[in-house]
Amino acid sequence: MTLLRGLGYLALLVIAFVVQVTFFSAFTVQGIGPNLVLLVVVSAGLARGPELAMGLGFTGGLLLDLAPPADHVAGRWALCLVVVGFLIGRLRARAQGATPIEVIAVVAVASFVASSLFVFTGFVLGDTAWSANAALRVILIGLAYDCAVAPFLMPLLGKAEERLSPPQVGLA
Repeated sequence: MTLLRGLGYLALLVIAFVVQVTFFSAFTVQGIGPNLVLLVVVSAGLARGPELAMGLGFTGGLLLDLAPPADHVAGRWALCLVVVGFLIGRLRARAQGATPIEVIAVVAVASFVASSLFVFTGFVLGDTAWSANAALRVILIGLAYDCAVAPFLMPLLGKAEERLSPPQVGLA
């Protein structure tokens, strides 16, 4: 990957992060909103594989971990998004030519895995005061938001991926 492509992916990630913590913070339900950074990681994983998705997941996760008003141990979102980047990146071969419904299903699985892992690490680290019922509510609200935003954002991310991907060279 060239430096210019890497900077393009980083720009996508930062734009998603800024929109998530500014614009979408006004539309939260019980403090939960759509995770646009997660959608960038999913898109990169489906388009380019686990290596890029894991790198973007770590970077985006650290941004989320350190952005105010973060009230958890730093590194939890980074861990969650690295795991999601790996898992979704491994689906890359099967996702070629996926229908929009299949892509939303992948987003739902990624959202569930990321949110569940975030809640689980909170329980393990004693970093959250959530009950099991509150944790389930957080996971489901996040999943619903991510699936609601995905039909609008994933095609845009797909177009950006096409512009950032190298041209295909045939072997003669």
